[in-house]
Amino acid sequence: MRFSEIARLRLEAQHISGSTFSAPEDAVLSLGALQAQDYNAARWAAGLRAPGTAEAAVERAIDRGSIVRTWPMRGTLHFVAPGFVRTLLALCAPRVVAASAGRYRELGLDDKTFGTSRELIARALEGGKSLSRSEVMDLLERARISTEGQRGYHIISHLSQTGLLCMGPARGAEQGFVLLDEWVPREKTRTREESLAEVALVYFRGHGPATLPDFARWTGLGLMEARAGLLSVGERLEHASVRGEDYWFAPIPHESAARPAQSHLLPAFDEFLIGYGDRAAALAQGMEQRVVSRNGIFYPVLVAGGRVAGTWKRTVKKGLVEIEIAPFATPGARLKRAAGEAAEAYGRFKGLPVSLSWKA
Repeated sequence: MRFSEIARLRLEAQHISGSTFSAPEDAVLSLGALQAQDYNAARWAAGLRAPGTAEAAVERAIDRGSIVRTWPMRGTLHFVAPGFVRTLLALCAPRVVAASAGRYRELGLDDKTFGTSRELIARALEGGKSLSRSEVMDLLERARISTEGQRGYHIISHLSQTGLLCMGPARGAEQGFVLLDEWVPREKTRTREESLAEVALVYFRGHGPATLPDFARWTGLGLMEARAGLLSVGERLEHASVRGEDYWFAPIPHESAARPAQSHLLPAFDEFLIGYGDRAAALAQGMEQRVVSRNGIFYPVLVAGGRVAGTWKRTVKKGLVEIEIAPFATPGARLKRAAGEAAEAYGRFKGLPVSLSWKA
């Protein structure tokens, strides 16, 4: 395996290229989790991995619980398959909760506050009920539990990370919160070693070729524990040494190497970039600052020939999606044609015609 092949193989592993999925929940399951702090971007991240999927189909999957949105790792919202939620929460969330202790103290959030909030919200939701974020905040305020600043956010995320809540069906313009135990069927109880092995296998199959530090960063686990997970499943993966780094991945189908490279309009925070600590395989030297802001915002990107070739933005108007691409270099006819096809795919996802322009 050559370094120049890594990005293309990741596109295949992540089902961005060559996907045969027909349902967005299958794509989420195959990757383990999709970052979903940006809800609009996350819907496209799931949809593009199941070609022909409409945005409404992703929303229906969320509303029926086939895709769950919660905070399983790194303190960040993700889309997760229901059968994988508790595995990720048990393995990864405790480190996030422990790392948040200082912030909790700054906000005056202690065990008593979390415990009272837990009891209050659990009573309000039991029996299959749901509450919007603003309704949860109102409930807390009426009980004289302040939600000022980021207190409300941290109460909700903490109760999600500790297994009480997850997001469920939409309530108007907001997503609703439900009880995890009522919304998501109970999984088989696993030991920590079993969970670690399963998460490692899912990550490297869905993100490979990837390194041990990539896996540790994605999960938020320490290197020692991440290494134990990788070693437990190493015989079920292939690996190659490239530029002094060991990359692990699922066996590569023969047809993958022959498949021509496509162009893609990937959403903000897509796993193609955020799923790795080292992004040099996909980004030319010096280009990361054009793709990731100083405060960690990952912009939507144009991928061509397996590499990031620019950024893009979209404006949804009544009856039209306007897409503007800012390429890193002057685009040729082939790139314009391929990007046009990628833009049309996004338009089909939104159910709207597309107007495409290029920023000089």
